[in-house]
Amino acid sequence: PEPGGPVSGEMVAPILLVLCGLISWVLLYISFCQINSQYCYEWNCRLVSLIHGILIVLLSAYVGFIDGPWPFTHAGSPNTELQIQVLCLSLGYFIFDMCWCIYFQTEGLLMLSHHSLSILGIVMPLVLEHSAVEVNAVIFGSEVTNPFLQIRWFLRESGCYHTVLGDVVDLLFVLLFFGVRIGVGGRLLYCELSSPLPLPIVKLAGAAMYAVSWMFMLSIGRFAWRKSYYKYKIWRERSRHSLHPQNNGHTKKAS
Repeated sequence: PEPGGPVSGEMVAPILLVLCGLISWVLLYISFCQINSQYCYEWNCRLVSLIHGILIVLLSAYVGFIDGPWPFTHAGSPNTELQIQVLCLSLGYFIFDMCWCIYFQTEGLLMLSHHSLSILGIVMPLVLEHSAVEVNAVIFGSEVTNPFLQIRWFLRESGCYHTVLGDVVDLLFVLLFFGVRIGVGGRLLYCELSSPLPLPIVKLAGAAMYAVSWMFMLSIGRFAWRKSYYKYKIWRERSRHSLHPQNNGHTKKAS
């Protein structure tokens, strides 16, 4: 739009899409609260997060890998209609979740920083009308681990975390986070920084988002080390008992 002029039609449509997305996520949360009244508010909010994670991963994967253009070679390219729609849907969710986290005070500074960067990172291509291709790719990488994070929480709340299923979920979460968010995300950041098309502010936002991913990775790495060491200790104790079986506190005599 011209300085001092009204908002252009190109901006009215995304604003309406974001509002529709926000209302949809709020209504979904309210519906879960009504249906699952026996569970806490966080349970229902995480159900919304799980649905958003699965849905947005499928949509962003289609946008980035099938519909195109390819995010590793077309960083800074003009937005497509489908890219805009996916970004608006996800932006509505992040606004809802950010408000929920602030109201219930359930998250720390790192997660709130992640949500703030996500909101700003999505708003930028909508306003600039380009760079949605790489932002969609970032959303895919950021949300591909989200379903496992939510499932892990549900397993813990249900008392089923310390099972084989809990171990599988943890393993997939760690591998996907390191492989996609750190590995593939690093490659995407390199393509973003080396391309002459994206604006410096877009490159700065990408670097900040990648730095937040590394902060999460350090915490996840410490968790993975502690859990692996704990599992190793249990395995060693079981191996020791199998080699030296005992009966009533006394070692069995060989026959």
